[in-house]
Amino acid sequence: MATLPPLPMTRPKLTALARQKLPCSPRTIPRSQLIKEKDDIDHYLEVNFKGLSKEEVAAYRNSYKKNICVDMLRDGYHKSFTELFALMEKWDAQREAARLSSLLWVQRPLEEQPDKLDHFYHYLTRAEAAERKEYFEEVYNNLYALACYFNNSEDKWVRNHFYERCFKIAQLIKVDGGKKEAEAHAHMGLLFEEEGQLLEAAEHYEAFHQLTQGRIWTDETGRFLNLLACESLLRTYRLLSDKMLENKEYKQAIRILIKASEIAKAGNDKKMEGEASYYLGLAHLAAGEYETALAVLNTYGKISADLDDDLSLGRAYEATAKVLQSQGQMTEAIQYLKKVVNIARNNFQSLDFVRASTMLGDIFNEKGSYHKASEYFQQAFDTTAELTNVPLMDETKVHYGIAKAHQMMLTVNTYIESADLTSLDYLLSWKESRSDIAPLDYAPLQPKPGCLGLPVRLEIFREIPRARGNFFFTATLETTSRRQENRQTIIKN
Repeated sequence: MATLPPLPMTRPKLTALARQKLPCSPRTIPRSQLIKEKDDIDHYLEVNFKGLSKEEVAAYRNSYKKNICVDMLRDGYHKSFTELFALMEKWDAQREAARLSSLLWVQRPLEEQPDKLDHFYHYLTRAEAAERKEYFEEVYNNLYALACYFNNSEDKWVRNHFYERCFKIAQLIKVDGGKKEAEAHAHMGLLFEEEGQLLEAAEHYEAFHQLTQGRIWTDETGRFLNLLACESLLRTYRLLSDKMLENKEYKQAIRILIKASEIAKAGNDKKMEGEASYYLGLAHLAAGEYETALAVLNTYGKISADLDDDLSLGRAYEATAKVLQSQGQMTEAIQYLKKVVNIARNNFQSLDFVRASTMLGDIFNEKGSYHKASEYFQQAFDTTAELTNVPLMDETKVHYGIAKAHQMMLTVNTYIESADLTSLDYLLSWKESRSDIAPLDYAPLQPKPGCLGLPVRLEIFREIPRARGNFFFTATLETTSRRQENRQTIIKN
């Protein structure tokens, strides 16, 4: 929710006088200096400002925190004083518990932040005065203004305190048709979601969604509350389903994602409906329900195409390729992945491009098409090198190295099985240069009956990756005579 604009602070007499001593100093002042300052202030006031009351003298002598508390009590706002004092004690207790191991220890206590104390006084006293008159909507507005003011990383716990106060007050408001109650449920849902309590968050978001159905309520930015409720509920359902899938609770995950899909359809937002279909399709894939997954992902693809959303269309094609790959339909999976590569290239989505290229390389590597596998792994590796993404670059380099090794071993094995002089020349030449071995592009000569063959043993002990997929192979070629059959090739990775 947006932060409300700041209101002019109305300060009582003591507080206004005490503001003249600000800014507050965070350093610790020795007691002797405080006593000396007190005596100096008393003497100065007696000489120059005769007739000042004790309260006015106290405004100069006491801390700003004490003046705020005194003003609250003097004006009769006992509840406001109690709440403020409890917040300051909680702040000190949290800092003391965290000590030097937490960033909370570096933050200043509330009593040393006069602007925040001013906001406390202004809104808490107004809320208490409205509560006495049972103007609960005004109470809600003042408490919500405090929640917005403290909506930052340092003071989030203060914000959460006033979210809870707003939620309790919203139950008493009956004149707005339930709008404040719906907003309060949204705030409580966010509170629990940030704390990782997803089930509690889902309960509040469900109430938020139910209260906003059929309403045209908007928030401070003009967004419809019902649409916000749908988005919040879908986000929570997706997080819940992720945990269920991790625990292999496929049926429960699918059930909750179906519910999310129905809510998205009712919200009349095609993009949100497509997102729900996407995650539902992935859940069916994880459960092994391939046909259902294809149907749901096809719906997501159609919605993305209607919206001219290339990125979402690429996600749909990639997920569909995974389903087809799981079914063993490699040809169809390759077609979809090639579409993903084109979409990612045209939209400068480097990570999507790398992921799709790697998937294509894996498929071709499994099929034994090592040349194509090397091409896709190489373009994935080149892209990660441009991104300077070291972990991903190392991963793609390994894939590229494996495919390149397979491609070279296939050529070497072909030369070995040929067992002729020309093949031996190629092998010896490759051993000397340690570069890519030339593929076999001629018809090998068959030894004539009675002629000696040239059996060859190739031992590849290990491969050492170099830049851009070049490799060293430690190899030993051994020729023998008077043998008519080739010895078995021994390959050690």
